[in-house]
Amino acid sequence: MQCGSLDNDASVTWKVNGTDVKARRREEGPRLILMEVNMSSNGLYSCFQNPDGQRRDQINLRVGLPPKEPQVTCRSNTYPKGFYCSWHLQHPTYIPTDFEVDVQHNQRPLEVTRDEVHKNRCHVKFPELFTSFPYRVNVTAVNSLGRASSAISFEESSIVRPTPPDVELSDSTSHTITDAYAGKEYIIQLAAKDMEIGTWSDWSVAVHATPWMEEPKPITSTTESDIIPETTPGPPSAAPRVGEPTAACSTLLWSTHLLLACVLLSIMWYVTSLQCYFNASHSLILCEKGS
Repeated sequence: MQCGSLDNDASVTWKVNGTDVKARRREEGPRLILMEVNMSSNGLYSCFQNPDGQRRDQINLRVGLPPKEPQVTCRSNTYPKGFYCSWHLQHPTYIPTDFEVDVQHNQRPLEVTRDEVHKNRCHVKFPELFTSFPYRVNVTAVNSLGRASSAISFEESSIVRPTPPDVELSDSTSHTITDAYAGKEYIIQLAAKDMEIGTWSDWSVAVHATPWMEEPKPITSTTESDIIPETTPGPPSAAPRVGEPTAACSTLLWSTHLLLACVLLSIMWYVTSLQCYFNASHSLILCEKGS
């Protein structure tokens, strides 16, 4: 770093960010030479002429690297309107770096529109559909220390890939899951694919869902003909027979949701002298279990 326009025999003192320079260095008259440069070398360097200590110059040092070849990918999620290409550097340069983009099809340059939000993205319209000529995209990274380029070629069918669909189903797209278990958590994701060209999209954001069982609705009224008379127990016998009611303990089970559970219970309790009756008009099951 040169301290202004001072002569070669001038004596100066250097400071960085207001403090003495501690990095390995060599001073040659008005020049400061840093022997090792890294990110910690960044800063505002000031030089003061001896012996009066008057400041003669200031230099803002920013350490950077020349760019490497950028990574380039292209994709069409709005087919047949067009496609977009995006790029990034695998290693940072630490200084401002710009990108030059060139897209050609059948050896003809195509118009490239840079994205207003994503600085490392551009959009290109398809000049024609179902073409056999490949597209060629060249991206060049440029900064004050150098430049590097990457180029890719592809056919239109290889880049058609929809974006992941919304999990909020529209009126025209739905699916009913009929074999879900109540109380069990499910993770639902969707993918989409163009019907004629391209590949499957990425999976959508996962949605967690847990099916539930509605509470049974109470019976509001009954008629005399629907009421099943409760069995009055007789004197206990020494050896009750299987299937014969022997006690006055009755249980009323209802709702079609519990029908399967009732059938299973009737099978399990059969060996303990359980007698069950089914009332079809109100979907009722009356069971009497021995004491």
